[in-house]
Amino acid sequence: MVPLWAFGQSITVKGVVKDTAGEPVIGASVVEKGTTNGIITDFDGNFELKVSSNAVLSITFVGYQSQEIPVNGKTSFNVTLKEDTELLDEVVVIGYGTARSSDVTGSISSMRGDKLREVPATNITYALQNRVAGVDMSQTSSQPGATTQIRIRGTRSLTASNDPLIVLDGIPFAGNISDINPNDIKSMDILKDASSTAIYGSRGANGVILITTNKGIQESPAKFNYNGYVGLKTVFSEYPMMDGPTFAKMREYAGLYSNSLDESNDVNTDWQDLMYRNGYVTSHDISVNGGTKGGNYSFGLGYYQDQGVIPTQKYTRYSLRGSIEQKLGDILRVGLTTNSNYNITNGTQVGIYNVLTMTPIANPYNEDGSLKRSITLPNDSYYTITRDVVENLDDSWVNDRTAIGTYNNFFAELSCPWVEGLKYRVNLGLNYRSSKVGAFTGEGVTSTTVDTPSTASLQHEETVNWAVENLLTYDRTFNDKHRLNVVGMFSAEETTYSKSHIAARDIPAEYMQYYNLGQAAGTITVNPGNWNYQRYGLMSYMARAMYTYDNRYMFSATVRSDASSRLAKGHQWHTYPAVSVGWNIKEESFMDNVKWLDQLKIRAGYGQTSNQAVNPYSTLGSLSTRPYNFGPTGYATGYYVSSLPNAELGWEYSSTWNFGLDFTLFQGRLSGTLEYYIQKTNNLLQSVNLPGTTGVGSYMANVGKTQNKGIEFTINGTILDNYNGWTWDASLNIYSNKNEITELASGAEKDEANWWFVGHPIDVIYDYEKLGLWNADDPDAQYLQILEPGGNLGMIKVKYTGERNPDGSPTRAIGAEDRQKLDTNPKFQGGFSTRVAYKGFDLNIIGAFKYGGILISTLHSSSGYLNMLSGRRGNVDVDYWTEENTDAKYPKPGGIMSSDNPKYGSTLGYFDASYWKIRTITLGYTFDNQKQKWLRDLGVDNLRAYFTVQNPFVICSPFHKETGLDPETNSYANENVAVASGPSRLLTVGTNSPSTRNYLFGISLTF
Repeated sequence: MVPLWAFGQSITVKGVVKDTAGEPVIGASVVEKGTTNGIITDFDGNFELKVSSNAVLSITFVGYQSQEIPVNGKTSFNVTLKEDTELLDEVVVIGYGTARSSDVTGSISSMRGDKLREVPATNITYALQNRVAGVDMSQTSSQPGATTQIRIRGTRSLTASNDPLIVLDGIPFAGNISDINPNDIKSMDILKDASSTAIYGSRGANGVILITTNKGIQESPAKFNYNGYVGLKTVFSEYPMMDGPTFAKMREYAGLYSNSLDESNDVNTDWQDLMYRNGYVTSHDISVNGGTKGGNYSFGLGYYQDQGVIPTQKYTRYSLRGSIEQKLGDILRVGLTTNSNYNITNGTQVGIYNVLTMTPIANPYNEDGSLKRSITLPNDSYYTITRDVVENLDDSWVNDRTAIGTYNNFFAELSCPWVEGLKYRVNLGLNYRSSKVGAFTGEGVTSTTVDTPSTASLQHEETVNWAVENLLTYDRTFNDKHRLNVVGMFSAEETTYSKSHIAARDIPAEYMQYYNLGQAAGTITVNPGNWNYQRYGLMSYMARAMYTYDNRYMFSATVRSDASSRLAKGHQWHTYPAVSVGWNIKEESFMDNVKWLDQLKIRAGYGQTSNQAVNPYSTLGSLSTRPYNFGPTGYATGYYVSSLPNAELGWEYSSTWNFGLDFTLFQGRLSGTLEYYIQKTNNLLQSVNLPGTTGVGSYMANVGKTQNKGIEFTINGTILDNYNGWTWDASLNIYSNKNEITELASGAEKDEANWWFVGHPIDVIYDYEKLGLWNADDPDAQYLQILEPGGNLGMIKVKYTGERNPDGSPTRAIGAEDRQKLDTNPKFQGGFSTRVAYKGFDLNIIGAFKYGGILISTLHSSSGYLNMLSGRRGNVDVDYWTEENTDAKYPKPGGIMSSDNPKYGSTLGYFDASYWKIRTITLGYTFDNQKQKWLRDLGVDNLRAYFTVQNPFVICSPFHKETGLDPETNSYANENVAVASGPSRLLTVGTNSPSTRNYLFGISLTF
């Protein structure tokens, strides 16, 4: 009777499954052999299962050799799986869970943290640029600490946010993405289609980026890691301004201006050389990871500093991360993850624009060799700005932005012992971010007048966010063929944001700077337009079911319902579904003889997502104030309606179809993905302009429609696999996205003020189309005075769209009706990488490319006032028209003008946006501690040293060929310009901080 009793006894076994590198194997199947009783390991490789005391555990995972382990009464197991000869099947984070990549039916791209760190960068967006198909990360500034604009599968909304949702360790991230230290990241998973993002509801309307930070491994000894690098930053290329002789010749030919007292034709001043310095960048991170019985921990500390090539520009970040998880008893697991940082951005008030406006024939020095305080040009005067001037001003000219953020996630997970695979989990996110911007300009600083009063300002912003998620998960494998995962969730979150701003003139003492504006002797300004308060929330219900049969057929269905406080009563709730299916054809029996094919999966999905990213209180309308002057009796403040309320304001929503093909060939040597999608967005959240007769400028409404469609292709290959010690891997991604406005408010066909036109992309240029320059041999030269009254040979020729008389003469002059819609979007873009390794050495090259589209250069266009071709200010070095140089690209200096610039001067800033460039080249060496006794004696497990060159060169680019500049954008259209030209949403190459080439040396150490 005793053996029979023992046979029927059930015990609970638990353990962790790792690979040979000590990393957890996520999603491994742990099944009691001969039964349907099983479970899948969690994100840390842990499992817990109730089995009979003499059971045999069968542990399997695609890409690894299976193991069978007799229980024999034991309750704790540490399992190490060895890689199989087939391709290792990665596990991806899918939102509120994980899944094997072979089971995924939506569009998800993943990148491990070590791959991200192949590009040392301020933040992860720079490391991710051009490395994931369908994800466009465009540079918006080249100043230290700047972030990028992220667009996943294009732009879909006109005025609401197009930014994706960032989820950090399972909780929506309330901070700035530059707050996240790249060295803390274990993996990133990007959800692109609606069937993947619908689980996050309206927050995921523009795609989702899931970031998972490093964690320890249970029952592992403490491991210390150090990653650090130092580097030199140099100017990639100076802005191509005319030198002294070239400028003097151009001014003389234009005949509009004579030299000022500060100018002389025998002077040749390189103002940029007097301004730039060599910058540096340094990063140091140390962490410790390990685990105890039933728990794990990870702690990290980071320091990063980026000093720009423009004096005083600098970004510094201190980061602190901690993660701890622990099993309490048999059914409860708790954990806490915290990510905190403190960052400082200095010197953003210092720009290069005024440096470029100086003429090269202006002498910056007095007769005694001292630097002049200001320089007078024929029609302008400028404060002298050089490297020494800016550095010596120090405390007299400052702009400091300091921010502190802490992002915390606590969870408790309860396993239900009475139902195998059933768990309840609660996530609590508590986030806080505060930023302060203080600016001070001392008396006479940056002014040509010595006694110009000092000015100062102080702005403070604060964001408090909390989120609570309640999740019920059922996860089981039956009979080794049926895998079922069901998740139900209820969540709520709230954000409170406040902003205050105060400015003052005539600060009594410079050492006070912006710290006590109440002591100002001059005007103290509190502008209500610079103050803000917002409080808004979201409540959601969600359910998702994923089912896989025999690794062949996959099905996923999601339904989510959101309620947003931003929208009108009665329109706050919106429910939307998503469904996707997949078929792994290679697992069918009729494919058994196709040995060269490892995987062939097709998938399709449909889903809806919503967007409620409009400013809170948009449904209520708004009031603005206006002061009324009553003379000596003072003034009064009046209120007026600036925008109307809209009690019908509801959700902007999108419907998306996605089709995908995944394949793996030749025992994992070649793999790739092909995807096609089409997305239609309806009920666009848009500010509708009203006629001036209404007395109100606009109101927010659901009007208009857009469409996005595109194709994406990614391929990865192993060209050499340890062939005589050589390994060679390569990858390529290429994608194309086309968006189109299909409907505007009130059935209108165009909105000229915003450059929106039905049937055209969202981002277009609405301007004249430059055809060349007028020349005597032009067939239309005889009609020049008809088309361009007062025009001259050598002026810009633009496209004429009007009618012509029978004799071929135009019926009218060129006017506003001849403007064209010019598409700025590339035809396709992407990136590539290759890695060659021999023994301990490795060489890694990462590049990017773009074909087609229009690149806007405010340096060359009339909005920048630096290509005036009149001799008034410093001028871009261009090939301009003369009677002896009629094949030139740029117009005749001193010709027909419009607002101090050549007529149609805006067209001079439009370039072919195509480029092919290398982003990063890294040469590294990994020391083998099995052969290096000194490493073992020091207790070093891993040591790698590397040298990296960032932004080394551009292989081909029409813009780079002409100007020498980096063809990537660095400004918004309303920045670095003298006059506005087009909507501010367009990205341009402007006179921001110049692009840099960086040389880094770093080491990675584990002990």
